[in-house]
This record gives sequence, C-alpha cells and structure tokens, in this order.
Amino acid sequence: MSLQLSTPDQDGLAAAVAALRSWQHDVAPMQLHPGDLGWYERYGSQRAAAAVRTWSQDGQLLALAFLDEADLARLTTAPEVSADEAVAAAIAADLDDPARGVLPAGRAYVEAPDTYAVKPALEARGWLVDEAWTPLRRDLAEPVDDPGLRVEEVGPERAADWAGVLSSAFGNPAFDERRWQAIVAGVCAEDATSLVGYDTHGTAVAAITVWSAGPGRPGLIEPMGVHAEHRGHGYGRGITLAGAATLRERGASSVLVCTPSTLVGAVATYRSAGLVPGPERTDRRRDG
Repeated sequence: MSLQLSTPDQDGLAAAVAALRSWQHDVAPMQLHPGDLGWYERYGSQRAAAAVRTWSQDGQLLALAFLDEADLARLTTAPEVSADEAVAAAIAADLDDPARGVLPAGRAYVEAPDTYAVKPALEARGWLVDEAWTPLRRDLAEPVDDPGLRVEEVGPERAADWAGVLSSAFGNPAFDERRWQAIVAGVCAEDATSLVGYDTHGTAVAAITVWSAGPGRPGLIEPMGVHAEHRGHGYGRGITLAGAATLRERGASSVLVCTPSTLVGAVATYRSAGLVPGPERTDRRRDG
C-alpha cells in the first residue's frame, strides 16, 4: 500500500489538530490528543508543526505521528484504519526506515494504543516491548467535588504563577511565562484552560492545563504539577479536581491522562481525584 508521508506547515498543523479532535471518543483507546500538540506549542507553532508527520491517501488523513522527542513517535490513526494491516505495514515501514524522515537511526521508540495493528507490524520488524504506561480516566457525567483550595484561571496577570509552579514541579528553571504566551498564541489555544491553585496564604502551590476536544469528547490533562516546596498537602488532587470541573463546564464527556507506571505517586494522585486506571500499555523500541 502506498501512503503519502508529509510534514505539515502551520496551516497543515491546524488541519491535523482538527482531525485529532474528530478521532477522540470515549469508546476508543486512549490515544494522541490535540492537547498533546497544544502543550508542545509552548515551543511555538512552527516547531510543533515540524514535529508532526502525517500519512494520507487520496487526500484523506489516515494517521499522525508526533515526535515528542527526536527518537520518540507518538502515533494515532483514524478509527476506521486502526486495525487495517496494510495501512499498519506501510506506516511501520516508514517508522523503521530512517531515510523516510520520521525517526532517526539507532535506538527509537513508538507509542500507540495496544489495539493498533501497527504494534504487531513493528514487532515483525524486530521492535521490542518497552516502557509501561498507565492510562487513567474519569467520567464527567456527575458534578466534580470541590477542590479544597482557591483556584484561578490563568491570564496574563497569573502566567508567572503558573510557570513558577511548573518550573519547580518539573525542576526546569528555564520554564517561564513565555511558555504560556506561546500556548495561547498557538493553533490549539481554543482548546486550553490553565489554572493555578493557591493555599490559604495566597501562595501559588499547584498548576494544571486541561485541553478540550469539543463537547461530548474526552479532555486531557497536560500538564499538572505541584510546587516542590508544597507537596504532601493534597494540592495535586485539588488542582486535578479543578481541571476536571473545568472540562465538565466546557462539555467534555470525560477527563483522561496517561503517566509512566513507574511514577506511582502520580498514579496515586490521579486516582485520589477519581480517575480510574485502565490496563497498562507499552511502547515499542528499536535498538538499532
């Protein structure tokens, strides 16, 4: 099977995001979400577009890979071709061949739902099972509990608080409010809501950004963090509840997140906010 592999420009990125929105359904396995690309837009839309690869046939977008890192492709497909072995074989061949411009030579990784035909197609090429991830989901049909802390939506006046919390949470001193500014200037800006949680002293202690894919579709948490000096007080649970409530207000059917299974603290925090873990899923790895 012959598919057209391409890297979109910024206009093409908007079209790819629109397709991703349409592919989000609660009955589908957790997959790449528009919010994943929106979060990457903290580096700017031009860099985000350069990190995307698309596969099309006769003008129809069939699959999309997001290079979250140079050696890591996060792949999703249109629902109607996720089990198509011919499509999977063509995509796997492109993922496996450095000359195709998706993944580099040497060690590389692919993340995709376990039900996708591309995983056995990669295994047939010698790819191995790698890191395990835990997807978590909470239905939003019912109201969400009070978060137990003061929560404010981020605008220009609170961007520094949001960035300061996440900088501390992720140990990245270079993370500043310019990242928020890039997100709100990006293609996915309309999907995003960023929140900051404050303790009783008015100190910013937790932050989150949640991403809608439209009414009746699941929303995503990406990222959530608690300031390193304020851990252990339930602020992670509180800001997660606030994010879930925000998505519910925007019409989302559910809230979801996926985290490495080794991060047992993160899994516990999300569970405390009512997210239910699903079956673990595993990456695929090529050793080169």
